[in-house]
Amino acid sequence: MAGLDIVLAQPRGFCAGVDRAIEIVERALQIHGAPIYVRHEIVHNKFVVQDLRAKGAVFVKELDEVPTGSIVVFSAHGVSKQVQSDAKALGLQVFDATCPLVTKVHVEVAKMRAAGLEVIMIGHQGHPEVEGTLGQSGEGMYLVETVEDVQSLQVADPTKLAFVTQTTLSVDDAATVAQALRERFPGIQEPKKSDICYATQNRQDAVKLMSQQCDLVLVVGSANSSNSNRLREVATRLGVEAYLIDGPNSIDPQWLVSKQHVGITAGASAPEVLVQEVIVRLKELGAISVRTMDGLQEHVSFPLPKGLSDKSMGSRDEG
Repeated sequence: MAGLDIVLAQPRGFCAGVDRAIEIVERALQIHGAPIYVRHEIVHNKFVVQDLRAKGAVFVKELDEVPTGSIVVFSAHGVSKQVQSDAKALGLQVFDATCPLVTKVHVEVAKMRAAGLEVIMIGHQGHPEVEGTLGQSGEGMYLVETVEDVQSLQVADPTKLAFVTQTTLSVDDAATVAQALRERFPGIQEPKKSDICYATQNRQDAVKLMSQQCDLVLVVGSANSSNSNRLREVATRLGVEAYLIDGPNSIDPQWLVSKQHVGITAGASAPEVLVQEVIVRLKELGAISVRTMDGLQEHVSFPLPKGLSDKSMGSRDEG
């Protein structure tokens, strides 16, 4: 463990969609006051959820837990058409924090269905993003997770098919399943541009580079975060010991025995403050140097919904 070197992935941590989702909840609290209700975890990170809860956000599983007339925020993962209409029927004021890159997939599904195509989604069963996307159409949607799922899939008309992808998948896994779809259904249509989001792609690419220089990789992120789990898998597949940790208290000192270079990255929903706390803990355990890898600088940002932007806050303050 002597002389342990810490290598930081670049990019890592928050993406533009997560930044926007958290800011929507925080601004709604500033403007309207607590409580602000949030359907499901705004993003999949324990620390973020606890922080917003302390500020007055109330997290609910379903809309029937929200009092009539209240403000509700939809999480970054997106919701089904049914949830949108339920919110309207319940008289709720909605701020939609769905990531614009997830909304892009919803729009693709609508266009594909309007063109008379059935849509196959590559994604993980039960993930809220998948449930929201499948819920864009009452019928004509299928979910596949593996090549085996593709082989056993029964569709109405093999000549009228398209596919979309969950935004937080492993790039390599998704490519394998997409290729299986093309082979089984040669005429299948696909999005012009990959549905896997830029941040997911960039973070996985950074871990591939970092793993070449490290004998241990720590991924800061919560267990229910899809993109964080994929980062750990990327390192493991490259033969590097890797663990998903919520923060510094999850580190087992035994992991560091006989290691020289420990790489740290963070999922797109994990805040940088946790990375810094992990660095402090590793220094307590003997790390002596920290360096950040060269990597992409991300300059993506998404606008806030009407009613929460700086302009709307300004006009409210003046009124």
